[in-house]
Amino acid sequence: MMMSEFFSIFEYQFFQNAIAAAVLTSVIASMVGTYMVSRKIVFIGGGITHASFGGIGLAYYMGLNPFAGAAVFAVMTALGIEWISDKGKVREDSAIAVLWSLGMALGIIFVFITPGYTPNLMTFLFGSILSVGIPDLLLLLFFAIFLVILFLVFFRPILYTAFDPEFAKTKGIAVSLYRYMMSVVMALAIVLSIRTVGIILVLSIFTIPQITAMIFTRDFRKVIPWAAALGAFGSVAGLVAAYALDIPASAAVIFFLTIQFLIIKAFFMLTGRLLNLRLKNMFYRYKKD
Repeated sequence: MMMSEFFSIFEYQFFQNAIAAAVLTSVIASMVGTYMVSRKIVFIGGGITHASFGGIGLAYYMGLNPFAGAAVFAVMTALGIEWISDKGKVREDSAIAVLWSLGMALGIIFVFITPGYTPNLMTFLFGSILSVGIPDLLLLLFFAIFLVILFLVFFRPILYTAFDPEFAKTKGIAVSLYRYMMSVVMALAIVLSIRTVGIILVLSIFTIPQITAMIFTRDFRKVIPWAAALGAFGSVAGLVAAYALDIPASAAVIFFLTIQFLIIKAFFMLTGRLLNLRLKNMFYRYKKD
């Protein structure tokens, strides 16, 4: 591909929208994903994502907006998992498995019984970032701003309830309230991100940049901007590669985020070993002298 042709792609409105969507999704995922990874509830994200398929199927059957249906199901699933694991005395992973399976089953049933042509579900399963429009971008922007304000105002309670709920209780923090609140936020963030990367791959953008960021720092406050930057860089690189190689954009984004993690991890492991080797050599020389 000629260099002039490469740069010309950035002049197209659809590609500019895709880049903006990738960056905004990375910002949203950096905050919510860091909370998920820190609290070790990544599997819950998977449960919410797949359960939302039930809402998509029901919305198709009723002739409603499928993303609205996904949002309702996602929020209900998130609150259900939190309630069942807290009050229902059921293990969290068991609650996730039940609601995950129920959501997928309902989605398939409703899609099957929907009158007329079977709807094309590829957009929901694998995303359609190249078809993102201005209304989608505005929704992502407003939600990103909302999240920034939420994390600035309630940063300490969110941090404490993620890492040490017992300590949070001693500080008078309503742990259950914040956990329910973050469950709703998590559900909405996931549904908004389905538009860009799809149900199958959405969990990746909420976890890969975060664990990559944790190679550099373990500070919750610093992980968020690192994850946003890494997510945005990997996403834009994936979009460019998708255009150059004519491959699915969402898969290319996740591929580049994964390669980014592997390269950084390998680099730190290699430099760490070299540093240890140098320290050992210095120690042996010191003993010799």
